[in-house]
Amino acid sequence: MNEFTFKLPDLGEGMVEAEIAEWMVKVGDEVKEEDPICAMLTDKAAVELTAPVSGKVISVAGEEGDMVTVGSALIVFATSGEVTAETAEQPPIAPQEPAAETSALPVTSGKVVTSPSIRAQAREAGVNLAQVPGTGPRGRILKKDFEAFAAGGRTSTGPAAAAQTALQPRTGVTEIKVIGLRRKIAERMAASASEIPHFTYVEEVDVTALESLREHLNSKKPAGESKLTPLAFLGVALVRVLRDFPQCNAHYDKDRNLIVRHEAVHLGIATQTDGGLKVPVARHSEALSLEELATEIRRVSTAARENTATREELSGSTISITSLGKMGGIVSTPIINQPEVGIIGVNKAVDRPMVQNGQIVVRRMMNLSSSFDHRFVDGYDAAAMIQALKELLEQPALIFMP
Repeated sequence: MNEFTFKLPDLGEGMVEAEIAEWMVKVGDEVKEEDPICAMLTDKAAVELTAPVSGKVISVAGEEGDMVTVGSALIVFATSGEVTAETAEQPPIAPQEPAAETSALPVTSGKVVTSPSIRAQAREAGVNLAQVPGTGPRGRILKKDFEAFAAGGRTSTGPAAAAQTALQPRTGVTEIKVIGLRRKIAERMAASASEIPHFTYVEEVDVTALESLREHLNSKKPAGESKLTPLAFLGVALVRVLRDFPQCNAHYDKDRNLIVRHEAVHLGIATQTDGGLKVPVARHSEALSLEELATEIRRVSTAARENTATREELSGSTISITSLGKMGGIVSTPIINQPEVGIIGVNKAVDRPMVQNGQIVVRRMMNLSSSFDHRFVDGYDAAAMIQALKELLEQPALIFMP
């Protein structure tokens, strides 16, 4: 019997360490060459590693969430044969999934992705894994996913059971380790909040005319064709406004202590997905028409939700828009997506009584809650930019004038 130590390989782009996102094997498991053994998470990708040899797992580097440096022991196998130098130097690495700046990971397919041990448990418990939602890389069913599903399946349901449960004291707790994408999001949000002095400016906008125009244009579309959303109009208007406020379409390069103003407008569209918050990018929005921008926003947002977005589609935004849609509330305080210096927050549009020419009329009103990096965008300039954006949204014909 021989021992083979599988060391964490260089997963690209000069990385020096990676996080253990998921173990697919445990000590004592017998694995075959090319069986999946673990998923590692870098700043840019989730990478699935497979066994370079067949053998028995005798030790692993740590628990899920632990960091492992490149070149250090990741997993040790007991093997029955000699391991060639070629095998030792070329450990198998499954294709990478893009992880983006605040985002990440999985690509789902029709095939259930999980570990052999979970498959065995599922067979014993009579659980159909196709019905189990997976939260791991590439939609992989993790141990916690299986256990939660199995526990739920054994729980009685119905009004009587619900009423009985509601009337009894509840003492259970659920501990969820902050790892993977959720840890990346937490780290980025904390860094942004602690490093950037946010200046938030809120302005109400009368979007009655804009909504009328949008409804008119949508009514002309053939049945089944995608409709124009308010976000597309906001994007086109924002592109126009940024011509006069280039300091808001910029990055702060803290390593070089430089402000980098961009002529191109790469709109980041904050998108909530099952895997967490992602910011897909509508690149070169300044070169897109209203219809083209609407199509691109829809395309990259859908790709983010379906976990098929590429690395390029999930990075490089110069300014971001965030919206909670119909549940957008009255006011929000958006957190800037570093290294950007501004973010536009969209709140829900509602009909409200307003005074116009001395008369009370019903108007469609919407608030914009926007944040800027006060180190590089003065409060006056931030307010002036939002006021200019307000004018275009309230007089939408101006959006399309040269």
